[in-house]
Amino acid sequence: MSMLAGDTTSIVSLRLAGAQTIDGATVDVDVDAAVGRIVAVTPAGSTALPGGAAVEPLDGYLLLPAPGEPHAHLDKALVGERVVNATGDLLGAIQCYLEFRSTQSVDDIVERARQGVLQYVARGATAVRTHVDVSPDIGVRGVTALAAVRHELADLVDLQIVSLIARPIDGGIDAARHLYEAAHDAGADLVGGAPHVDTDIVASTRVCTDMARALGVGIDLHTDETLDETKLGLLDLIDEVDRQPFDGPVAASHCVSLGMQDADVQAKVAAYAAEAGVAVIANPQTNLFLQGRGYGVATPRGLTALRPLLDAGAVLAAGGDNVRDPFNPLGRGDPLEAASLLVTVGHLTVPEAWAAVSSGARAAMGLPPVAVEVGSPAELLAIRAGSLTDALASCTEARVVVHRGRVVCRTKVARCFGAMTAMSGRQHEGVSPRS
Repeated sequence: MSMLAGDTTSIVSLRLAGAQTIDGATVDVDVDAAVGRIVAVTPAGSTALPGGAAVEPLDGYLLLPAPGEPHAHLDKALVGERVVNATGDLLGAIQCYLEFRSTQSVDDIVERARQGVLQYVARGATAVRTHVDVSPDIGVRGVTALAAVRHELADLVDLQIVSLIARPIDGGIDAARHLYEAAHDAGADLVGGAPHVDTDIVASTRVCTDMARALGVGIDLHTDETLDETKLGLLDLIDEVDRQPFDGPVAASHCVSLGMQDADVQAKVAAYAAEAGVAVIANPQTNLFLQGRGYGVATPRGLTALRPLLDAGAVLAAGGDNVRDPFNPLGRGDPLEAASLLVTVGHLTVPEAWAAVSSGARAAMGLPPVAVEVGSPAELLAIRAGSLTDALASCTEARVVVHRGRVVCRTKVARCFGAMTAMSGRQHEGVSPRS
């Protein structure tokens, strides 16, 4: 653990001092904000502080690669108390939101999306991908709003925008093409859509993929967000990738029906996805809320085939999806929540779950990997915890977030225990045993 070999030009602007790594080492991490990279990782206290460097004391904190949020809907954020999903299922959420959607102004979307992004940043996500509705009734209003938020918060977070085109698009190809082009001109980065709720899944998938190729961008489709095991649109997307590759990353979000298939089908489709380079993004919070209503007993969990995807070597990511809207009234924009649910509901190990919201999320978003090591992008989360399990179990808000080598958010938690605190005059910060 030392300075990057041969690098004599780096200027240490920030030292993250005394943090614990996942493997239990206590280290100082030096960062050059000019290039946004880690330039040294040394045993804590073993090297002198470079002149002019700021210090962020992290004793009692676990230092992690920053998570990403690969699937959000920031144009819908925080409307849950204004737009109520009476049925609680996916179609109910879609219907009530469609009735509300055209009433929004750009300013309204900007204000709510800004709050949503800041929630993600405060909890450690330094990269966020958001799907944004684009349709004849709202036009590219949402994309315009999110592009403004992206510009405003560029120093805090990398924000990707996916144009989520209204259905049906299989029969309205010309209209869809104009919407995609307008969204791209307004600032969208990727092509999106929801073929599984269209009238023709195959045709809708083809329209989306053809537009992504025409625009020279990546694609992220809402795929098989249903428990109907007769729907397996993920295979249609894989076929499109095999037919003609893309210039950008390819992702299939949700893929719920894959979890309903028998083991052989799951293994085969997972292997196809891995071979084609199609990332699968699970969304445990929202799909646990929306899916399985009406079963009464033996309710399916509404998750994709997590274990088969990992066993096949496919890129598996996980996102929070919705922040307090009709699709999930309790979403809070915390990647640690998604990871903890992958453990308790998806039966992944703690390291596997964390990988899904960190390295898996960044891979699905087409971003370079991050690690606490020399040369890595300085995208980091320090959380007051004694271990990764402790971090996911507590989900404490006591966190320090580093983006491009700069501290962009610092949250402290004060915990006071009645008479004991009054006598000692002490405040107990955080929720970790090491606090």
